[in-house]
Amino acid sequence: MMDRAGELLSSIFGFDGFRPGQAEIVAAVTAGENVLAIMPTGGGKSLCFQLPALCRDGVTVVISPLIALMRDQVRALREAGVEAGALTSGNTEAETDAVFRSLDEGRLKLLYMAPERLASGGTLPLLRRIGTSLIAVDEAHCVSQWGHDFRPDYLRIGELRRALDVPLAAFTATADAETRAEIVSKLFEDRPPREFLRGFDRPNIHLAFAAKDKPRQQILDFAQARRGQSGIVYCATRAKTETLAAALRDAGHTACAYHGGMEAQTRRQVETRFQQEDGLIVAATIAFGMGVDKPDIRWVAHADLPKSIEAYYQEIGRAGRDGAPAETLTLYGAEDIRLRRAQIDESLAPEDRKAADHARLNALLGLAEALRCRRQTLLGYFGEDPKPCGHCDLCDTPPEVFDGTEAVRKALSAMLRTGESFGAGHLIDILIGNETDKVRARRHDQLPTFGVGRDLSRAQWQAVFRQMMGRDLVRPDPSRHGALRMSKAARSILRGEEAIELRRDTIKTAVKRPEAKALVSEENAPLLAALKAKRRALAEAAWVPAYVIFTDRTLIEMAETRPASLDEMAGIGGVGAKKLDRYGAAFLQIVAGETPAPVHPARMKLAGRSEGAIYDRLLQAQADLARGDGGTGKPMSCSAALLAKVAALKAPDMAVLSGLLGERRAERFGPTFLNILQDG
Repeated sequence: MMDRAGELLSSIFGFDGFRPGQAEIVAAVTAGENVLAIMPTGGGKSLCFQLPALCRDGVTVVISPLIALMRDQVRALREAGVEAGALTSGNTEAETDAVFRSLDEGRLKLLYMAPERLASGGTLPLLRRIGTSLIAVDEAHCVSQWGHDFRPDYLRIGELRRALDVPLAAFTATADAETRAEIVSKLFEDRPPREFLRGFDRPNIHLAFAAKDKPRQQILDFAQARRGQSGIVYCATRAKTETLAAALRDAGHTACAYHGGMEAQTRRQVETRFQQEDGLIVAATIAFGMGVDKPDIRWVAHADLPKSIEAYYQEIGRAGRDGAPAETLTLYGAEDIRLRRAQIDESLAPEDRKAADHARLNALLGLAEALRCRRQTLLGYFGEDPKPCGHCDLCDTPPEVFDGTEAVRKALSAMLRTGESFGAGHLIDILIGNETDKVRARRHDQLPTFGVGRDLSRAQWQAVFRQMMGRDLVRPDPSRHGALRMSKAARSILRGEEAIELRRDTIKTAVKRPEAKALVSEENAPLLAALKAKRRALAEAAWVPAYVIFTDRTLIEMAETRPASLDEMAGIGGVGAKKLDRYGAAFLQIVAGETPAPVHPARMKLAGRSEGAIYDRLLQAQADLARGDGGTGKPMSCSAALLAKVAALKAPDMAVLSGLLGERRAERFGPTFLNILQDG
C-alpha cells in the first residue's frame, strides 16, 4: 500500500519523497488506524489524509473549519487531477449538483464539509449512502475549549465517527499537552488514537520581535524592505487595519484591510485578491488567514501583541508554507500587555481558565523578552529542546544583558510605598524625581524612593517596567484602573534572594530588524520574475490563485536548476504529471528561451521517470531497425503507446515481449528491445 502512496505522491503531487514524519502517518491512516497528528504548518498535513483517501476504497470526508480553506484545497486537488468536492453554504447550485453527481457516479474521493453541516439531519444518511470509509479532521484544536479557535460544532465529530464506525484521523499544528488530551477525549473517546508529534519547528521562518517605537513606521520599514512580496499585518483592532492599510498604500504598496465588520462581499473580494495577486499586503484582524490556503506568503508582521503563544505560532505559521524563506516581526509594548491582561481578567471564564490563559500569555511575553535564541524559547514551550537556531533576531545579534536586580527592586519599592495604586507613568515620575502636581498632591515627593532612579531616563524606566510586566513580576489590576500590583514571582527579587537580568538593547535602542533576504541569487532573480509573470498570466486566464499553478518554492527551484527538458522539469518539486502536461512546455520555454519540441502524450506520462529514458532508447532502436538489419525489409514500427508499455515492463523476457509486440514485431525488435530493458 505504501508503494502505491509513494507512486501517487510523485505522479499526482510531484514530490520525490515524503517529508520527515509523513510516511509513518500516511501508512497508519491508510491502514485504517485512528490517528492524532501534530505537525507544523507547512509540514504537509493535508497530504497525510489526501494520499490515504486515494489509496483506500470509498469516500474520505474532510471536516474543515472555513469555506475558503475548503475551496482552496478542492481547487488544488482538481488541478492535480484528483476528484474532490465541497458541500458548503458558499456553493452555487451548479457546484452542489456537480458534487452530488460525482458522488452518485462513484468518482469523488474526498468530500469537504464544515462541522456545522453535521447538525443537519440529512448528513448522516448521506455519508452512509456514499460509502464513507474515513473521516479526516483538519484544525482539530478547534474541538478544545482550551485551544484558541474553539468551534462547538466540532464536538459532533466523535458522535459521527461512532455512528459510521469508521477510522478518524485528526490533524493540527498547535496543541499543547492539555489541548491534545481534550482532543482525544472529545473525538476518540472509546478508541484512543495513535499519536504522532512531529515537531513544531519551521526552520524557514525567521523570528523577530521589537519593542514599539513609532510602530507605524516600524511596519512601513519592514514592508518596504520586502516590497513586492505577499504579506499579512495582524492588528488588534478593526480601526487599525484601516489606517495601516491606508498608510501602506500611501507608501506605494498594494494593500487592503480585512476585518469582521466589513460586508461579506468585500471580505470575499479581499480574500480573492490575496489569493490571486502577487505582492498584495493585507492589514487584518485575526479573522483573516486561517481560511487562506496560500503557501507563498513571504512575511507576517504583528502590529500588536497576539493573544497567546499558540495564537502567535498559528499566525506566523501562515508565512512560508511552501518551505521557501519567510520572515516575521512582532511589535509589542506595555499597552499591549495591559490590554491582554485585562481581556483575560474581565472575561467570564472560570478562574482556572483565566489562570491558564495568563500562563499562555506569560509564555508569549517570555518569548518577546527572551535573552537568547527565540526558537529555543518557542519550541521549549511545546516540549522540545533544540539547539540555538541561528535564524532569529537574537541569534543574528545577541542582546547585551545587565544585572537589572537593583532597578527592579527600586521599581517594586516605589509600587509598595504607594499602595500598589498607580500605573507605570506615575511610578516613573517618583523614581526620576519629577515633581508633578499629582506627585506633590499625594506627597510622594517625600517618599524614600523619590528620585532614586535618576540614573535612568524615562524611556529607560518604561523599558524596565515593560520587561517586568513581560516577566510577570507585575500585573495591571483591572479593578483598580490598571494600577500595577506585584506578583508572587517578584517577592524573592524584592527580598534580595534572587537576581534578574534585563536586556539593555530594549532600553537604549530598538531591536535591530533583520534585512530582507532574497529568494534566489541575483543571477537568477530575472528568471524568477519571468516565471512569476508567466504564472500570473496563466492564473488570471484560469481565474485561479497563482499558487494553484505552481508555488513560489517550485518556481524558485526552476530558476535555480534551470531544467533543459520536460524530463528535468518533471524532477522539480511540485510538478506532477497533470501539471507537467498542462504547464510544462510553457515554463520550459521561459527557462530555455525556446519552444520545446512536441512530446507524444504516451512519452509525457513517463517524464521524469527511468522509463522515460528507456522509452527514448527504444524509439531510437526502432528507427534503426525500421527496415530490418539490412535496411531493405518492409517498414515496421510500434505505436507510442506500445513503446511506453514496453518501457514500463518490470521483469522482461522474450516470451513477455512476444506477447506484447506480436510475432512479427518481436522477430524484428525483440532481441534489441530485450537488451535495452535488461541494461535498464
